Parts: sequence; structure tokens; C-alpha cells
Amino acid sequence: MSAKKTAVVTGAAGFLGSHLTDRLLKEGYRVIGMDNLVTGNVRNIEHLAGNPDFDFIKHDVTKFIYLPGSVDLIFHFASPASPIDYLQIPIQTLKVSSLGTHNALGLAKEKGATFLIASTSECYGDPLEHPQKETYWGNVNPIGPRGCYDEAKRFAEAMTMAYHRAHGLDTKIVRIFNTYGPRMRLEDGRVVPAFIGQALQGNPLTVFGDGSQTRSFCYVSDLIDGIYRLSQSNYHEPVNIGNPREMTVLQFAQEILKHTGKDLPIIHKELPTDDPKVRQPDIGLASKLLGWEPKVAFEEGISRTVAYFRDFLAIKS
Repeated sequence: MSAKKTAVVTGAAGFLGSHLTDRLLKEGYRVIGMDNLVTGNVRNIEHLAGNPDFDFIKHDVTKFIYLPGSVDLIFHFASPASPIDYLQIPIQTLKVSSLGTHNALGLAKEKGATFLIASTSECYGDPLEHPQKETYWGNVNPIGPRGCYDEAKRFAEAMTMAYHRAHGLDTKIVRIFNTYGPRMRLEDGRVVPAFIGQALQGNPLTVFGDGSQTRSFCYVSDLIDGIYRLSQSNYHEPVNIGNPREMTVLQFAQEILKHTGKDLPIIHKELPTDDPKVRQPDIGLASKLLGWEPKVAFEEGISRTVAYFRDFLAIKS
């Protein structure tokens, strides 16, 4: 019987990294998780304590990465990923997608491993194309408050393609659209945990602007399935993974009130600088290339997520 393949997941204690780790273990991989725990939390991986196929290393990937032994797959998921983070730790946000990506790619080159980077729909900025195809180059303000994230991810994509072209490295790029589900941080500033947290705690829901801006929400298990399929493919250029079911932020607020059974006011605040007005993935490429499409209905996914936060707040109190 052959030894298990080894996968490395940076950002393994984060929302997406922890779910990805679970999927890789289920697929029979040995997983080495890395995280500096700036935005990740060991709570997300505590259920893996004692699992002989999982090792956790507390490490900042902006520093040199050394690992003994063979590595087959590297998933670079380390990065702050919420608007609050961009404002509070912009330099760390830039460093993890520049220096961190360089270090993770260097490890992949040394080990002859396949490399997959978590990029983002934020590469499209405030898009002038709708829905967004992978061929769209984006409309990004490089010096705005979101620029530290948007441009860092665009740089990470460029670095990844450079390693592919210059060194023949087997690389993949996933552009992740709005994703939600259990293990999100309650106070990370993104609309899903913000609205659910406000509703469950009996506070008014805060909508920025008039709420007409749109988002498309993908449940986490669907996203991870698309990412895993991409990691097993032979495709090297960016692929959108997300759910094209689009709704306005105001509609989403109303859905959260319905699913939490709350009757609370919705208050409006000024729209943040460079906040995208529309966001919807064109998933034609993922469908054709990977045979992938989202399966979890919005109502089911939101119900699971509300239940998670309800339990989390009960424990916290």
C-alpha cells in the first residue's frame, strides 16, 4: 500500500482553510496546516486534534517556509479576507499575498508540488462587466482602502503565472466569490456574519448605501468542492468559483430577518469607498472544465449558518 499524499494548507485555521483541510483529509491526504493565527482561530481545527493525518504548525508564511519530506499539493489560503482586516492590518495583508506567495511557490518548486492559490473576485474591483468572466481584467483602485487586498491578490496571480511559465510549475488559480457558512468570524465585517450577528443579538441590521448593490453567495461546501476539483485538473489560468444567484444587500438583510425570526429595523450608513456595486460570477468555465456547479440552496445554507452562529453566541455568553 502506497504512502498517503501530503498536502500543505496555509491559512489552515481560517474559515476556508479549515473546511479545505477537512475535505483533503476525507480524500485521503495527509495534511500539514500552517497559520499565524492573526485572523485564523484554532477553534476551527480543534476537532482534528489527535488525527494522525493532520499536523499543525504555527508559522507566518511571510517568513521562509521549511518542511522536511515530500509534499504533493500546496494550497495557499493564508490571507486576511474582510474589509475590517484591510483597514486594520493593510501591510500584513499586502505581505501575505506577496512575500507569502513567493515563499509558498518556492516551497512548491523545491518539492515539485502542485500549487493552488486562493485568489478573489476582488481582482475585478468595482466591475464594469457583469457578470464577471475570467477574461475581464477588472476595475481596481490601487491606492484606495481596498487596494491592499485587491492589488495583493492580483500580484499573487501574476507571481503564480510567472512561476508556471518560468519554472514549469503546476499551478492553479481560483477566484473565490462571496462564500458563507460555519466558522466565519462573527465580527469580521463581511455581510453574512454581520447581519446574522446583529439579528441574533437583537440589534438593527446595518446596510451600507441604499442596499441596491448586489452580491452572489456560495455555500462553503460547494466552494470547497470546486476548489478540490480544480486542484486535480490540468488547467493553469484563473477559474471563477461562486454561486451566480444574485441578490441585493437589502434583499439579503430581509432574508436574514426571515431566517432568524426577528422583526428588527434596517438602518443605512454611508457606502464605503470603492465598495463594488455588483458582483456575480460567470461560472461557465468551471462548469465546462470541472463539471462543477453549486448544489446547496440558499435557504438551506443560510439555515445551517444561522444555526452555527446561534450555537456560537450561546457558548460565548
